[in-house]
Amino acid sequence: MLIHCLFIMPKKLKGKGYGSLMVDECVKDARKQKMHGVAVVARKGTWMASRELFLKNGFELVDTAPPDFELLVKKFKKSAPSPKFKDDWNRRLRKYDKGLTIIRSDQCPYVAKALREICETAQKTYGIKPRVIELKSGKDAQRAPSPFGVFSIILHGKLVADHPISNTRFVNIMKKELK
Repeated sequence: MLIHCLFIMPKKLKGKGYGSLMVDECVKDARKQKMHGVAVVARKGTWMASRELFLKNGFELVDTAPPDFELLVKKFKKSAPSPKFKDDWNRRLRKYDKGLTIIRSDQCPYVAKALREICETAQKTYGIKPRVIELKSGKDAQRAPSPFGVFSIILHGKLVADHPISNTRFVNIMKKELK
């Protein structure tokens, strides 16, 4: 099983053990479904669950991917296979070498708002009509050009955002990239 997102709001509820309760429920569900274990992609910063939450719940680091993604897993048997990242990130980016491409899925309710605002800003401010690619399956996400898998912004073949971002962040990125 893959935990893709744990979200605790409002912030005053953080640090109260709710994250561990959610992880525990995922582990129970994976055991009930006779899976090999539970995996999660973690990193420092916004939009990602902290690796510390998973380490204290018995997960171990099994792989890393650029720039700072970590794949953590809690295996139910030592002999179970360890998942790993696919490592052909640059090859995956090559097919997006022209224009602005946004790769997204319905995984997060914040993505729809961000996508709408970013597309509008791209067109009105920069005269760029972004190509939006909708991920519809786990296989699609596994082929994405970022370990996060469900949201990426690519400008002329360069990954400029590897997780959902605000419109303000998008404008700052575009100012830097279009100098």
